[in-house]
Amino acid sequence: MTPQQYDAWYGSPRGRWIGDTEYRLLNGMLAPSASSSILDIGCGTGYFSRRFARDGHAVTGVDIDPAMIGFARAHRVAGEDYFVADALALPFGDRAFDYCISVTALCFVRDERRALEEMARVARRGLAVGLLNRRSLLYWKKGRHGGTGAYRGAHWHTAREAQHLLAGLPLDTPAIRSAVYFPWADAAGRWVETQMSGRLLCGAFLGLATGKS
Repeated sequence: MTPQQYDAWYGSPRGRWIGDTEYRLLNGMLAPSASSSILDIGCGTGYFSRRFARDGHAVTGVDIDPAMIGFARAHRVAGEDYFVADALALPFGDRAFDYCISVTALCFVRDERRALEEMARVARRGLAVGLLNRRSLLYWKKGRHGGTGAYRGAHWHTAREAQHLLAGLPLDTPAIRSAVYFPWADAAGRWVETQMSGRLLCGAFLGLATGKS
């Protein structure tokens, strides 16, 4: 999938709804103070980086794919910075950013724990991650047997596994919520989403947020 194809998906009815839903969940859980510095790890084409930047934050996005970073740089909306970098060895000093985020990118990183250690190292105030949920309808449709399409090779987590990834790091006890219970953009799916509290952990998207100890 090219960067153009990847980013265009967020402009489709389904992609727009899922992107909005995931952003609202993570932004609400992280609750960054005004004009915070945020590092987006595995930013891809910069979709979520741009969302946080439009909300007035100083955003830096990193991704290991130069083509994705090239696209993100060409589509800046509020002065964001983008760099090619490995999530397992972030080229930033300790406590360099107020917050770190990563949205369904760690699912494709070979050592998720190491990536989270790096996030905890460079964050001053806290972090939020979005993961793919194995206890979801989307997993049964797209994630089994190695995954299909854009989900091929992804690691899908349970809520317990996700919380275990953060155990022992210098972080507060994480909050965990879920979204995208019915991963299609029809009216019924959108209505069901509005009725769920986010605490029933069977949506396709698992969001974890924690402060820095």
